[in-house]
Amino acid sequence: MAMVDEDTRAEAPSGALGGAAAIEVSGLRMRYGDHDVLCGVDLRARRGEVVVVLGPNGAGKTTTVEILEGFRARSAGEVAVLGADPATGDERWRARLGVVMQSWRDHGRWRVDELLAHVARFYAPYSEPGRVRPRPVDELLETVGLTDCARRRINTLSGGQRRRLDVAIGIVGRPEVLFLDEPTAGFDPEARRDFHDLVHGLADEDTTVLLTTHDLDEAEKLADRILILAGGRVVAQGTADQLAAQVPADAEVKWTRGGQRFVHSTPDATAFLRGLLADSGDEVAGIEVRRASLEDAYMTLVHRHETGDARAAASAFAEEVR
Repeated sequence: MAMVDEDTRAEAPSGALGGAAAIEVSGLRMRYGDHDVLCGVDLRARRGEVVVVLGPNGAGKTTTVEILEGFRARSAGEVAVLGADPATGDERWRARLGVVMQSWRDHGRWRVDELLAHVARFYAPYSEPGRVRPRPVDELLETVGLTDCARRRINTLSGGQRRRLDVAIGIVGRPEVLFLDEPTAGFDPEARRDFHDLVHGLADEDTTVLLTTHDLDEAEKLADRILILAGGRVVAQGTADQLAAQVPADAEVKWTRGGQRFVHSTPDATAFLRGLLADSGDEVAGIEVRRASLEDAYMTLVHRHETGDARAAASAFAEEVR
């Protein structure tokens, strides 16, 4: 995966569009009737960076991605993807993007290799120096693990194989920015691991990847930076370790001594272990230290936001009925 230094990985959006960012969003808003789905989202992704967006259902993840892809018109805010506004991006701009949606309707009677060859033809006119489009079909099939399924009809594929095909369609044009909306739904553990390797390889090729998922383990493995979206707002961002550090939680220390298992919670695991080893020395074995995880951080930050919204709503209602 592309390496970035710790000081810049979790940097906040600059607020001004432009520069070397592949994606830059400032003050993004989306309203349906009287309901605000997005309430001033700021987001920035550099070339070769993998950004994972987490959030509960209804947080606005898919809406954000669809706006960046140019599939949905925003209500307000500034958006630039590869230097262009998605609302007015032309075909040459679209050829530089890859999209893997949560689902789309099949061409079930097509054979796998025939569909990929058909889709690939649309990218051929948009090759550029250093990025030849499209990928050869045989290479693409091998990349996503579908070589043995090349001549099968799409309606005979398993759910996991169908999802691999979705990914193949998303990367056939060697995208500079790849949008992945819940891409590993239906994947078995082997397919999930292969997909993670694929994302790492794309980042090494300087492809920017924006991915939504509910799988926190996947987010931790893939992300250079994680954004947590709740109630249409970015409530936190950073690496998994940086997010976990925002949650005040004692470390849990486990160890065995004399065949017995012990567990102790402490705000300072290092000091506790130093004292434990000084007192018991060689009698202590099987030491484990569990600190706050990404899951702990995610649950705490989302709950904190939802609790704050509930209090604000109650306060507004109280003012209204006075």
